[in-house]
Amino acid sequence: MEQMKQILDGSCLWRLLSVLCLWCGRQWRSSRVVQWFLHPAGWVPGASENSVFFRLWSLVRGGLCRLYKALHLDRLFSGSVFLHTWFWCALPVVLAPVLCKFSPSILVLGLALVGYASLLLALVRDKNRTLAWAPTNRYILLYAAVYLAGTLFSVNLKTSLLPGVLSVAFILFAVALYNAITTRRQLDTLLALVVTVGALVSFYGILQYLFGWGYQSAAWVDSDMFSSIRFRVPATMGNPNMMGQYLLLVIPVGGAKLLSAKDWPRRLYYLACCGVMCVCMILTFSRGAWLGLLFAGAVFAVLWHPQLILLAPFALVGLYFVLPETVISRFTSIGNLTDNSTSYRVYIWMGTLAMLKDYWLCGIGPGDGAFNMVYPAYSYNGIVAPHAHNLFLQIVCDAGIAALGVFLLLLFVYFRMLCSAMSREKDPASRLLQIAFTAGVCGFLVQAMTDYSFYNYRVMFLFWAVLALGAASARRTSLPEGRLFV
Repeated sequence: MEQMKQILDGSCLWRLLSVLCLWCGRQWRSSRVVQWFLHPAGWVPGASENSVFFRLWSLVRGGLCRLYKALHLDRLFSGSVFLHTWFWCALPVVLAPVLCKFSPSILVLGLALVGYASLLLALVRDKNRTLAWAPTNRYILLYAAVYLAGTLFSVNLKTSLLPGVLSVAFILFAVALYNAITTRRQLDTLLALVVTVGALVSFYGILQYLFGWGYQSAAWVDSDMFSSIRFRVPATMGNPNMMGQYLLLVIPVGGAKLLSAKDWPRRLYYLACCGVMCVCMILTFSRGAWLGLLFAGAVFAVLWHPQLILLAPFALVGLYFVLPETVISRFTSIGNLTDNSTSYRVYIWMGTLAMLKDYWLCGIGPGDGAFNMVYPAYSYNGIVAPHAHNLFLQIVCDAGIAALGVFLLLLFVYFRMLCSAMSREKDPASRLLQIAFTAGVCGFLVQAMTDYSFYNYRVMFLFWAVLALGAASARRTSLPEGRLFV
């Protein structure tokens, strides 16, 4: 890396472009809009104490504290393993990608409920412990409330109840995970485990490709246009597009750990992890995921060192000569309406938009049952689909336009929180993590425009977990070094 920097610094063209980029950067940062964005007013820990959610929580907690004391439960739980909140909240985050058998979503829900119970026990047992505040938390709670309302007003409550409740439980877990992380070591260890599991799942996916393990659907590839593609890697996610979505969240974190590693064993380890995950990403043959990864990489580069964006054209040309012809032909087919996959999505979007003209206010409720009850009357060319193949359209279908508005507002606050943290961050490792969580979610949202990312509940769970980890990275410097189990 240092040698490359010396070579670039010796180039007159590079220095000229660097000066130009730095000047543009200064002009950008000095603008009033950017200053307003990077310095939000009113973001203090006590900002939520007047909210309805805080008052309700205070009443519930007060009652539970009195019950806990009346039943003398302090002796029962003294020294209990269930008081180690970080462990129980980290467990479902680490295991969610590998739980691929026996109703994995329900297994993840069970582990998440144990995490909820552990946090609640810790808060009831220790009156001095308060809920950690993050700018995103109120919007997460509001989105969960709106989504629950959309579930209750579903056109088919019977089929919407389970997916709706499951979604709300996974959404709210972001608040629990954020509160479970109380030391820097806990955050760093959890991120290391997330990257390790991502590499292991990706390695399994590569073995799938080499030996032809696992299920393959004829609908995953247009055999007439891509006859050379015989296998798309789903790994443990059951679908190659969902595997791509998962990797979009993990690869940037692996990149941040690689760049912040302080010794060669760790650098080589995280380099191997990133390499395995990137190879698996290629083998998913998911064009939306590839686009998302390219966009995430561009965001990462611009936020880390803006001058690196100048190398983007050379990197793309290099990829053209390195990647196999199969990958290049697959990528260049993006937007080709003669591809069955592309035309299929376009027709679904047209049908969904026609449906939302009548159901935009409250939606139709979450789940396949509600969607298949209403969508067929609006479908184009008789296309049958279980969802809208677009995250933002599907959110409106599930809970109406209010849910989409809250979700977009949540994303805005999330990105503003991380950008604000980056602008004042002095610790390079913390800043790299903040960049990674910004880039990862950006890449995820790019693919979300071509697929319903939350159709796989484990991917949905991991998305909300990543939002919590991103929020935790924004306060990493202020966390004590501490221990894993406190």
